[in-house]
Amino acid sequence: MKLKYVLINVVLIGSVLTCILSFKPSVDTPGPKKSPSRPNIVIIMADDLDSRQLSCYGGKNLQTKNIDSLATEGMKFDQMICSEAMCVPTRASLFTGLYPMHHGSFQNHKPVYNTGLKSVCQYLGEQKYTVALTGKDHSTKPVSVFPFQIIKGFEPNCVAKTDDYELDDIRNFITKKDANPFCLFIMSINPHAPWTMGDPSEFDPAKITLPPHMVDTKDVRALYCKYLAEVRRLDNQVGDIRKLLKQTHQDENTIFIFLGEQGPQFPGGKWTLWDNGQKSSMIVRWPGKVQAGAKTDALVQYEDITPTLIDIAGGKPIKGLDGSSFLSVLADKDKPHRTAAFGIHDNIPEGTPYPIRSVRDTHYKLLMNLASNTPYYIKYMMNPDNKGSYWNHWVEKAKTSAETKKLVDRITTRPALEFYDIQKDPYELNNLAADKTYGKLVKQYETKLKAWMKEQGDEGAAGDRVYQKENRAAEH
Repeated sequence: MKLKYVLINVVLIGSVLTCILSFKPSVDTPGPKKSPSRPNIVIIMADDLDSRQLSCYGGKNLQTKNIDSLATEGMKFDQMICSEAMCVPTRASLFTGLYPMHHGSFQNHKPVYNTGLKSVCQYLGEQKYTVALTGKDHSTKPVSVFPFQIIKGFEPNCVAKTDDYELDDIRNFITKKDANPFCLFIMSINPHAPWTMGDPSEFDPAKITLPPHMVDTKDVRALYCKYLAEVRRLDNQVGDIRKLLKQTHQDENTIFIFLGEQGPQFPGGKWTLWDNGQKSSMIVRWPGKVQAGAKTDALVQYEDITPTLIDIAGGKPIKGLDGSSFLSVLADKDKPHRTAAFGIHDNIPEGTPYPIRSVRDTHYKLLMNLASNTPYYIKYMMNPDNKGSYWNHWVEKAKTSAETKKLVDRITTRPALEFYDIQKDPYELNNLAADKTYGKLVKQYETKLKAWMKEQGDEGAAGDRVYQKENRAAEH
């Protein structure tokens, strides 16, 4: 009997030794891993959003419950800056990681350079991500630079009178049986003019709060209600996309990013470098990675997003990009990122030449108006022949109101330098450039800005000119 037990034990020990000796550790193959830990990425972007209208950013006119909910589950960036407050340059910077002078779209509707330029499509494609886009299609040409997989769903034309959208094609894309993770850009056209969508009757014109740099008139209040109605539409779209991700069980392995783009098409907003145009919003939800309800004052620009996506996907930093990854901020809200953010504005083709440059940190901001001897003019809202426009009502009111004249002159007649304490004066109504108390600071910021312009190859005032028609983008 003892001999039988001994033989059984010998056989068992031999089997275990055979398993141990035959085990071979797996070896990772070069390139990205096909692993569930590699997150999907969904980015939904607004169009001409005054981010300070979002209730999670302090807005009082409406409760943006879906975007607010995203902020409670993710990280809210309070210092998100676009380098040029207009659609094409901002989107080109988002996709390429380059400042406007380096990617070529330094005027609205001007195409990027087509000389070997790459975008997020190629960079994430190298990491085996499928990169797709639905909605507004600015900065998706040439295809050699922006080879997005275009998906039906959201309206591509930003001046369409309807914003009808459907989620079936998006659902099919995000649930496709594919070993590769995806990065999907959902580009809303809200709240871009002509403000024909949504329900303005939700808002009482007499009770809404206008930004303090705007002249308070009855027609502006009525128009602003139409604008807010499209902010509501945007918030609903964010909610619908989040529901879709949850229904398809994609929400826990998907990074969800909300972007505000640049400011609204009102005087002092879009097509300027004041914060009503240049300051944006960003909220990042990443379950298990980003602290829920976190807020950060880290200074970030749109040029930093593509480098961050590359970092998340496991790629190495790309040499020559103007942006850099803020992945460390997502891990720790108190981490700094940039020491300065820069801005450029070239006014053609939206008006007469009026180039502006800016530099800022989280405390002060300097603007250089490079054509301050000429009036600032935007053709869409400042046409003197359009006698019934709210702008011309402002001009008329300025003849009898000193306060209105001050606000109108702020738009049209600008000094060569503007300098603001943006902590104390967030709407930039008190120019400190001529205050001797700030003379040394003004000089420091001006020196920093001029050095950046030189590094960018920026011609300054000479660059705001009409370019050859064949070099213009076929995007409208």
